[in-house]
Amino acid sequence: MNIEEIRQYCLDKKGVTEGLPFGPDTLVFKVMNKMFALMALEATPTSVNLKCDPELALELRAQYPAVKPGYHMNKQHWNTVSVDGSFSDAQLREWIDNSYDLIVASLKKADKETLKNL
Repeated sequence: MNIEEIRQYCLDKKGVTEGLPFGPDTLVFKVMNKMFALMALEATPTSVNLKCDPELALELRAQYPAVKPGYHMNKQHWNTVSVDGSFSDAQLREWIDNSYDLIVASLKKADKETLKNL
């Protein structure tokens, strides 16, 4: 997946917005105002930070050299993924889905209801 395909995949999810709250180099995707993905716009290869269950994060880092502890993030809960072709697009979509789902699961009840009704 290239940067635009990742962007579109994230935006196609329910309740997602994008912005540049950390400056012009980092695109942030939020669901109900909570971050689930950050993408470095100038990185080569493309890289994306994704929320991850701590145990799974360790497994992915051990299994995939392109998956590292989250850059500028809580390293227990975030991975930085270099989109270098060493894993499939389907795998990346699964990791994005997992990040989104973790954030949705952590939403307040009222925010979950709002999201459900979008």
